[in-house]
Amino acid sequence: MSVVTRTNVIAVVGPTAAGKSDLAVELALRTPGEAVNADSMQLYRGMDIGTAKLAPQERREVPHHLLDIWDVTETASVAEYQRLSRKVIGEIHGRGRMPVLVGGSGLYVRAALDDLEFPGTDPAVRARLEQELAERGPEAMYERLRELDPPAAAAILPSNGRRVVRALEVIEISGRPFTATLPAYRYLYDAVQIGLTVPRPELDERIAVRVERMWSAGLVAEVAALEEAGLRDGLTASRALGYAQVLRFLTGEWTEEQAKDATIRATRRFARRQESWFRRDPRVRWLPYDAPDLAARALELVARGSRT
Repeated sequence: MSVVTRTNVIAVVGPTAAGKSDLAVELALRTPGEAVNADSMQLYRGMDIGTAKLAPQERREVPHHLLDIWDVTETASVAEYQRLSRKVIGEIHGRGRMPVLVGGSGLYVRAALDDLEFPGTDPAVRARLEQELAERGPEAMYERLRELDPPAAAAILPSNGRRVVRALEVIEISGRPFTATLPAYRYLYDAVQIGLTVPRPELDERIAVRVERMWSAGLVAEVAALEEAGLRDGLTASRALGYAQVLRFLTGEWTEEQAKDATIRATRRFARRQESWFRRDPRVRWLPYDAPDLAARALELVARGSRT
């Protein structure tokens, strides 16, 4: 049964391992709608186990868009994602259906939903910062970003050198913090964002269980196969959670157990950054991830629209 609503885009957001994908499928079935991926790593072909990408049968015949569109050697671009996601949202509206955006990549969610333009680039500044990244490594540059723009640093993994470089580039070009270049929260659509909350101890345990399952499902083999496809050459994909750690195991730098433990720790830190990002957005309506009537409560928020 579909719901009567003035909302025309739904977004399901929150930390990793909160159950976003399952809720998005349920909402798409009930509205009816189609899912639009907003997880930056699920954009990559072959990165299935480590990104917890839903298997085809788990999608329950709900169309899913913007999965598996980039090769692992391709560098991610949030501006390109913005173009693609808005095109897909328009096409779904054209079919008279509800776009259900789902993912925990906060800047990608904003790129899809908000009146947001990204600052330009300066090739000379970018080249110099990338050279510094190659020489000093991402952690040293991350510390500089944390001094210049703590909110931006809080939303970026220290190992994500490309995003650190981009933030430092914007700061240098604009003379302002990277976060200051993001405008006030202003939707392009009549959207409703539903955030899933998980108590910290439960979230930590869910992450540990998820990583164990990924290992059991063949994450190491998946990374090894992607390594043959050029994963190490990908500036974005090679730094993904789980993939970066397994690559260090495959080179002999870490044991497999060290790689697994490091993945759990890094994912827990990332989940905290995700929570911090989405908590700053006053428009997100939060619901407990384990509510027995979760889908019904979410649909109530959707029916009210974004202006209530």
